[in-house]
Amino acid sequence: MDADFAGAVAKALGLELKREAVGFEAILPALGSGKYDVGSGNFGVTEERRKTIDFVTYINDGQGFATRADSPLKEITDLTRLCGLKVAVDAGTTFERTLEKNKGRCAEAGKKPYEINVYNEVGAVWMALQQGRSDIVMSTINGLRYAVTQQKNMKFLNEYRRLDVGFAFKKGTPLAPAFQAAVNGLKADGTYDRILRKWG
Repeated sequence: MDADFAGAVAKALGLELKREAVGFEAILPALGSGKYDVGSGNFGVTEERRKTIDFVTYINDGQGFATRADSPLKEITDLTRLCGLKVAVDAGTTFERTLEKNKGRCAEAGKKPYEINVYNEVGAVWMALQQGRSDIVMSTINGLRYAVTQQKNMKFLNEYRRLDVGFAFKKGTPLAPAFQAAVNGLKADGTYDRILRKWG
């Protein structure tokens, strides 16, 4: 979905999009150095990130959980429900940060801590879950909902926390206002809704 949005915006602006797939955790620092002009890949907009990055939001997504279909897990409404479990996440994400920040809550509740399994590739996150090396995946709500329809024996558990998602830019770039105008145009001409429908 993010790739489709990026392609549609580039087309609207008359720009040629040159894609380079890199680990999620490498993108934001590379924007600051000027290696890349724009980052896409479901970047959650946080106050911490806004200090060094400009965003053009295009969807409200957020954090959620998925697991194997045979798992007894039903819903994660509080991070202490993860205590004693192995949680798979992508490196450099808000999911990793949220889990790290709240890691002490299990000890406070007198429970065994959860283990954070960090991976540099999305495929590795799902492989760990399928092979039983992780008990649960924490990732994007929309991404999880789609991913469980594309793999056998997986289930989406629930949304945990919503937040806006956007294209990421080096602070102060003139590209950001242009992208914002293009995103608004995609909403006006129906392209935005077509992309959302395509990805369910």
